[in-house]
Amino acid sequence: MPTADIVLTGAKVRTLDPDRPHATAVAVRDGLITAVGDDRDAREWRGPDTRALDLGGATLTPGWTDAHSHPVWGLELATGTDLSAVGDLAGLTAALRGAERTDGWILAHGLDHNAFEGRAPHHALIEEATGGAPAHIRLYDGHSALVSARALELAGIDGPRSFDQRASVVCDSEGRPTGHLIEHAAMELVAPVLPRTPDTERATRLTGLLTAMAATGLTTAHVMDLGGDALRLLTAVESAGELPLRLRLSPWCMPGAGPGELAELVALQRERGRDWYVGGVKFFMDGTVEGGTAWLDHPDCHGQGTDAFWPDLRAYSAAVRVLHGAGVPTATHAIGDAAVRHVLDTVAALPTGDGSPRHRIEHIETVPDDQIGRFAPLGVVASMQPPHAAYTRADHSDEWSLRLGGERAGRAWRCRDLRDAGAVLALGSDWPIAPYDARQVLATARAPRGAVTGPGLTGAMALEGITSHAALAAGEEHLTGRIAAGFRADLTALALDPVTAPVDELPDAPVLLTMVSGRVTTLTL
Repeated sequence: MPTADIVLTGAKVRTLDPDRPHATAVAVRDGLITAVGDDRDAREWRGPDTRALDLGGATLTPGWTDAHSHPVWGLELATGTDLSAVGDLAGLTAALRGAERTDGWILAHGLDHNAFEGRAPHHALIEEATGGAPAHIRLYDGHSALVSARALELAGIDGPRSFDQRASVVCDSEGRPTGHLIEHAAMELVAPVLPRTPDTERATRLTGLLTAMAATGLTTAHVMDLGGDALRLLTAVESAGELPLRLRLSPWCMPGAGPGELAELVALQRERGRDWYVGGVKFFMDGTVEGGTAWLDHPDCHGQGTDAFWPDLRAYSAAVRVLHGAGVPTATHAIGDAAVRHVLDTVAALPTGDGSPRHRIEHIETVPDDQIGRFAPLGVVASMQPPHAAYTRADHSDEWSLRLGGERAGRAWRCRDLRDAGAVLALGSDWPIAPYDARQVLATARAPRGAVTGPGLTGAMALEGITSHAALAAGEEHLTGRIAAGFRADLTALALDPVTAPVDELPDAPVLLTMVSGRVTTLTL
């Protein structure tokens, strides 16, 4: 065989290839894995120009994938002061008083709903701290924001609005906006007056973000959005260099989309760069529990949660059917039990056959027993984010649990139940909603936090969730997700074995190598 570009030796290789589960050496040429074997085999793979890397006993696995992330849109979401550490109103006031201003605005993000201490979000809670300045605070869920009175004035928001999707400008009993904007259409009302980050700064921030993500072991991210000028930004970044991660981007299909919009979504599937491409379409079947917009079988404690994001459920199902017929896979955001059920019902009604696209459900925060067993027979991928549970509490005193009540809160993030029922389970972070560090995703999948009461995943299941099962979720199981000849050379090396290492050691385990299509993106040997 031709000599390799790179030969990796001295590794504990977890190939996830059933034909050869373990090895110690891997050869790479032209972006592909060309050989897998033992160190003694490596001598035959080397030539005068081969780069040899001794991993010194590290564990080498298929490259890690964040199966749900927002690195491009997240640049906007994560702008300004980080409020993720704020736990109460006093802390919020202190943080806003010390916040920097951008063009006169106070911009902040990551605020936990629990910081309101049970009170309804209202601009009156922040006016003293902001001193009358326009302020825009994104809540951690990414589906709601709190803005100041001045921001409402600048945006021309003076009363309730109607939207095609389930969204709302929350108003008091006299019809005056409280500053609480729920769901994307409502939040977009403020977008035209917000300060804009220059394109050059955005490109620099994106490259820095992806480099930092790679340093945690990631080689790929499934990007669950494609808004604004994302394609232009990615093209500009690639014209100046290489992306540290491969990105698979899924544009949104929103309520009201007609034949023209669906045709455009199909056409977008042809768009690609060197290390990014458009793959699939993202839908929303509901919003969030804390925002009162998760679609539930029964109302939450405030009487909310009884409506789907798509007012016309038949229109959602029809849109999925059109895309399915065009060979386009879909990913639907569904947090509540009613939302999950409707997506499964929609997929169950689709025609099946060779070459049919694989559909997936994102989040699945609460789901009853009678739906767990439906995923595997229908071939629906469960895409879940274990770090989200950190916003809940074991005693169910958090906003998420209080809204749902004890029974539904007791069905939180049932990753293990879905795996045990045979479902494909892809794991992700949903950055910037939760930290992107892939090691934390592994750790929280194995040792669930907050309201999760069931057992965690085994070490092997967790690793599969960011490798082989993530590949299945993208329909790329023939290209990536295992270490075998002919597969893409997407690789991650960790100082510890992610399958057997103690959970508390995983978040700080050194990442020694990441490789994307044979290109080394992180190296700390």
